[in-house]
Amino acid sequence: MRAGETTATRRLGTGRGRAVPWALLGLWIAVIALVGPFAAKLGSVQHDKVTDYLPASADSTQAAKIEEKLPGGETTEMVLVYHRDGGLSAADRKTAAGQVAEITRQHELIGGTPQGIESKDGTTLMYPVASNEPGADEEKQDKLVTDVREVAQGEGGLSVDVGGTGALGTDSGAVYDSLGGPLLYTTVAVVAVLLILIYRSPVLWLVPLVVAGIADYMSMGVAYGLNQAFGTTVSGQSSGVMTILVFGAGTDYALLLISRYREELRRIERPYEAMVAALRGCGPAVLASSGTVAAGLLCLLAADLNSSRGMGPLGAVGVLCALIAMMTLLPAILVVVGRRVFWPLVPAFGSTPKQRRSLFSAMGSSAGRRPLTVLASGAVLLGALALGSFNLPGALKQEDSFVKKPESVVAMETLAKSFPDSGSQPIDVITPQGRADETLATVRGTPGVGSAEKGRTGDGWTEISVFAKSAPQSAGETTTIKSLRDELKGSYVGGDSAQQIDLEDTNARDTKIVVPLVLVSVMLILIVLLRSLVAPLLLVVAVVAVWGASLGIGGLVFEPLLGLKGTDPGLGLLSFVFLVALGVDYGIFLMHRMREESLAGAGPATAALTALRTTGGVIASAGLVLAATFAVLMNMGLVQLVQLGFVIAVGVLLDTFLVRTYLVTSASVALGRKVWWPGVLSRQPGPAEPAEPAGASGRGGPTEPPRQPETVSAP
Repeated sequence: MRAGETTATRRLGTGRGRAVPWALLGLWIAVIALVGPFAAKLGSVQHDKVTDYLPASADSTQAAKIEEKLPGGETTEMVLVYHRDGGLSAADRKTAAGQVAEITRQHELIGGTPQGIESKDGTTLMYPVASNEPGADEEKQDKLVTDVREVAQGEGGLSVDVGGTGALGTDSGAVYDSLGGPLLYTTVAVVAVLLILIYRSPVLWLVPLVVAGIADYMSMGVAYGLNQAFGTTVSGQSSGVMTILVFGAGTDYALLLISRYREELRRIERPYEAMVAALRGCGPAVLASSGTVAAGLLCLLAADLNSSRGMGPLGAVGVLCALIAMMTLLPAILVVVGRRVFWPLVPAFGSTPKQRRSLFSAMGSSAGRRPLTVLASGAVLLGALALGSFNLPGALKQEDSFVKKPESVVAMETLAKSFPDSGSQPIDVITPQGRADETLATVRGTPGVGSAEKGRTGDGWTEISVFAKSAPQSAGETTTIKSLRDELKGSYVGGDSAQQIDLEDTNARDTKIVVPLVLVSVMLILIVLLRSLVAPLLLVVAVVAVWGASLGIGGLVFEPLLGLKGTDPGLGLLSFVFLVALGVDYGIFLMHRMREESLAGAGPATAALTALRTTGGVIASAGLVLAATFAVLMNMGLVQLVQLGFVIAVGVLLDTFLVRTYLVTSASVALGRKVWWPGVLSRQPGPAEPAEPAGASGRGGPTEPPRQPETVSAP
């Protein structure tokens, strides 16, 4: 029995130690039973329609919404492309005509049997096909495209590809549908391998992984509830990122908690009390960490882009569900299982960890000896890497958005080569019904327009299909679209190319609004946590520098090494939000421990280097896990996900092994107590600094074994 502890208090502590964990486990069983039916329904509200990704207020979005309400509903547009390199033969033309006739017999096409358009060089025959048969039903649209592709088959050197917006939508949907299972399985496998390497235990790694899986299940149910209550957009991209955040951020919180719990088990005999002490020690840092990520993601609600705005609340849900699970369910399981969960490396009461000079001890020593030199060198390196962002490829074209070109993209490329002087992709003009003739005349008189014809009319609107003289997404077509918008006041100009223009413009607008909101929200949380202005500013400047360097590395890799021909317009904004919010996590872990050491009486250099030694291993482990989970996105089939995963993974690694380890530590040593200005710690006189700061933090009461800093080594 420890000093000052009576039999009654010992029994009370033992009773709580038994009751509270089991009560939490019972509560979680009830939560899973309640959330389960809703989690299973998330897939039913997930959509990857054009309007789920477009800017909410843009011309192209309004045009797409009106087209869905026109007679017949949404139009599924396709282009059948028959091509032979040496020139089409009479048999090829007969085959094409027969297949198109068969498609017309099977399906109700707008305008009846389409007429073929042959290229000047005689190598390509194009048949525009459009149908309102599926309406807005995505499954029926995909079935129509599949049916057409089954009929349109080439033989004997004749290639047949089905392109157009309908086929492109089907191919995109197939990629997003593949995100669910493969993304989850790959993420779980990656996290499992890393946890096994980190803990070197046959059991311990499984506990945080199972808890993360439960948190993911819970987040799916909450996401479904948000969709039903507030109409929150749920897309393949946003739900995939939510899963990544649950496993990545959740595992980070678990690593920090388990590391602190192991440390407390050496000081405190009973697991329940050790866990309470661990939660008190790292709880504020984890809460602040999750708060910064959630706050940063919720700033995306100010974005006009539907995909970004929908990703904000779903990402925040993922982080908060991970937080709740790791701060309640994980501690309950660990306490119930007891010390044996750490087997074979069980932390015995009263023991001390092996004293060894760790990698982070060596890093801290080098940063402590020449802090200004280390700081200046790191800043120069980050700045040099950031220059690579000038080498980022231009805006990503629609046909370049797939890692492996699907049939629809092959069709678009064939059309671009065979019809270089005419557009093969319609520009959709939606105009008030009473002004249809006037609008049509204006359209035909607009420079750059090749042809224009009236289409459907209904609900007070008329559809006009316009073909530009220039190729899709070329500078000439962009000029034509902007000219049409200037001339046609009160009408909407949409279509695939117009959507790409709106995506670029809206991302630029959203960046100007969301970036300041993220910086302000993160700064406020850090100020409240650290009771300082200088320390939060230091952390924010560091993560912004990491973001710039990560984009720069992307510029050196995307096109030269990966062969990616464009940059997704939303890469800058989304990578900024994730890297700033997630990067500050590790700064919080480090600075919070540094503040603890300072409050315990350690001098500035001792506090900084002790914090690095005690948290360096767990931060490195957490960084590796988070980087690996985002790197999973690089295995997906869309360029935008590959680029986002690469930039965030690289940024997390830079932040973990360069910025936190060297730059933040060296800056803290150089600033001394000024890093806590204007808080009380900045005015508190400290002891003289030893030449080589001691490893112990100097805490621990006389009735407990002295606290020894424990290093959790990364694999």
